[in-house]
Amino acid sequence: MARHAYRSALVTGASSGIGAEFAEQLARGGADLTLVARREHRLKQLATRLADQYGVAVDVLTLDLADTSDLEIAAERVADRGQPIELLVNCAGLGSAGYFSELPLERETAQIRVNVTAPVVLAHAALGRMRERRHGGILNVSSIVSGLPMPKSAVYGASKAFLGAFGESLFMEARGSGVHVTTVRTGLVHTEFHDAAGLDTAGLPRLAWLEPRQVVTPSLHAVAKGRPFVTPGIMNRPQPFFLGALPRRVLQAMVRRMYRV
Repeated sequence: MARHAYRSALVTGASSGIGAEFAEQLARGGADLTLVARREHRLKQLATRLADQYGVAVDVLTLDLADTSDLEIAAERVADRGQPIELLVNCAGLGSAGYFSELPLERETAQIRVNVTAPVVLAHAALGRMRERRHGGILNVSSIVSGLPMPKSAVYGASKAFLGAFGESLFMEARGSGVHVTTVRTGLVHTEFHDAAGLDTAGLPRLAWLEPRQVVTPSLHAVAKGRPFVTPGIMNRPQPFFLGALPRRVLQAMVRRMYRV
């Protein structure tokens, strides 16, 4: 069994999709885990299987990161000197579909709390301890849409843009400290996310879709190597550079056509 660079990890959004795959691969590599998500039954099932299959310690924290008190509990766990967390995986995320003015405000502000506030709070809790040990890693799961305007998913798109800028800044601040901060720019991935967000994926190209393992494997490699960004998938890799080179008017025209706005 190939061991990963980190002997312990806390993974948010661990009950399904990319988060569950992070937990799987980290456990397979011998890392003890703390799994965070809202769905207790799923978390406990996953924790039991990983502990039995790979012989690692797996703790479960059933928390809603949109709730301030629950987020504080997660942050306390990350900062616990007695049980060091060597890798923080900020994978939990919410999305929505529709014109911003017509969507429930509570859902949109909950997105900000989960997609933006939670990674900031948890990264702050992690960095101090990791610097003390001169070893650690933080993975922030963003998206290739972070370089795009996102009509009909305005808050989601903006939250992913924030994560990209935030992660790159932390990467620069942590350089030379032994702490690696990597931003994952995901594309289309077969998970429950799109259905939960109410996003229509019918017209999207089949070849662009990845499985969660195709995202997680290069992401764990990238953070171990200390890379600032990773964009999994051959079709996705050139997109950040291509999109960044386009004039904004051209980009907006492309997006208008894509999202029919």
